[in-house]
Amino acid sequence: MNQKRHRNFRILEFKNNAFDVVGDIHGCYNEFMTLLKKLGYEKGEKAYIHPHGRRLISVGDVANKGYANIKCLEFWINQVKYEGGFWIHGNHCNKLYHYFLGNQMHISRGLENTIKELSQLCIEEREYFKRRFMQCYESQCYYLVLDKRNLVVVHGGWREEFLGKCSNVIKNVCLYGEKTGRILENGIPERLDWALQYKGKAFVVYGHTVTEKPIVVNHTVAIDQGCVYGGFLTALRYPEIEFIQVKGKPYAEYKGQSNVTFE
Repeated sequence: MNQKRHRNFRILEFKNNAFDVVGDIHGCYNEFMTLLKKLGYEKGEKAYIHPHGRRLISVGDVANKGYANIKCLEFWINQVKYEGGFWIHGNHCNKLYHYFLGNQMHISRGLENTIKELSQLCIEEREYFKRRFMQCYESQCYYLVLDKRNLVVVHGGWREEFLGKCSNVIKNVCLYGEKTGRILENGIPERLDWALQYKGKAFVVYGHTVTEKPIVVNHTVAIDQGCVYGGFLTALRYPEIEFIQVKGKPYAEYKGQSNVTFE
């Protein structure tokens, strides 16, 4: 494996450029396990592996909002530890990280679910989990570049000029996507559909923005189909550009764009 490492991004090269990129899980553990099985992953001695050497990637936001947040976090902590996958920083995991740092914040938008699960652990278990999560989070990155720079995996948003760089502006766009500057009636910032203006060479796979279907737009695709709201948990098989999905249940109320429905 050839790599360019930076504490905030990775540019990696593998002999086998076959990846399975999983959308926002948000604590939907059973749906995620079903998806892994459909993708062909098997539980190995230390981590889940694929018989054909494919690699697993999360676009971030594996927890908060759902019913089994700690189990989802534990899966990715373990998967990363034994080099079985990559876990891109998402805004919800970033919020949990800053919560553990002791930063002041609103305990809302699903973080309260994860904190409630943590409170059910004994002190020693909580401290052990916190230590492992922090180490794992700090080992991962805001964006991942693969396959001779033909594939970018990010959580929220991307611009072609970000490649090989990092700044606070880049981190913010990677976590949250682009914003218009306006606030919606529900108190959430209005998002700018950056994919409509994207003209880059790399194929960009991202989550964060919930869409009813994973539709390729200008060499980008959003793979958050709102599993935790009763939509689907989606995985993109690369380089095939094939979508594998598992139906979710409405564990949380959707408060995003009103034109998105879950059937």
